[in-house]
Amino acid sequence: MKYNRVLIKLSGEGLANKDKHLAIDYELVQKFAVQLKEIVKHNIEVAIVVGGGNFWRGTSAAKNGINRVRADYIGMLATTMNALALQSGFEKNGLHCRVLSSLTMDPKVCEVYINEKAKKYLSDGEVVIFAGGTGRPFFTTDTASTLYASEIEAEAILMGKNNVDGVYDSDPKFNPNAKKYDRITFDDILTQDLKVMDRTAASMAKENNIDILIFDINEENALLRAINNEIPNTIITKNKE
Repeated sequence: MKYNRVLIKLSGEGLANKDKHLAIDYELVQKFAVQLKEIVKHNIEVAIVVGGGNFWRGTSAAKNGINRVRADYIGMLATTMNALALQSGFEKNGLHCRVLSSLTMDPKVCEVYINEKAKKYLSDGEVVIFAGGTGRPFFTTDTASTLYASEIEAEAILMGKNNVDGVYDSDPKFNPNAKKYDRITFDDILTQDLKVMDRTAASMAKENNIDILIFDINEENALLRAINNEIPNTIITKNKE
């Protein structure tokens, strides 16, 4: 475990249990909690950014007549619901956890994000969940992840994907001969226009020298094994070595 502080990016859609028609799979949340307890036990500070796609997708709503700005703000509220659900699940399993939102919320709901607060909670061994995305429309949770990671000085972002175990030169779902990269630079991602994350997020991570680990979130104990480099993954870095 070479990182001291990491940010984990979880998709909202990845939290859903489609078989049981549940917006949030509480068994999955419990599995995350068990893994996070083990990670924190090794003195690794953990922050989380969670999406809201299991409740709301702003881009889809915009296509159906809802103003894009308003649609994105609704999506930010969806990320807050997910953050609070994660907090409850984590606390139930003995993890100390805080939710900090980029949106101004009633204090009874959660705290407003302040960078110094976030760093203090992390150094105290608490898991910090960032809600509300960037707080502005037109930005993805990928960008929110790199923005928060930059501000809290995280060394890496663990980006769990659904049934994708790394970065490929083409879509492996359609091209059986797609080449997987074990390690690749942000420049290569941008030059080859690989659809791993949006360009703003990739550029920001490069500028702040933040590694990004891409792995399959559906692997057993994926978070714990990814940070230990025990499952297939791709590391995106600023430099080749």
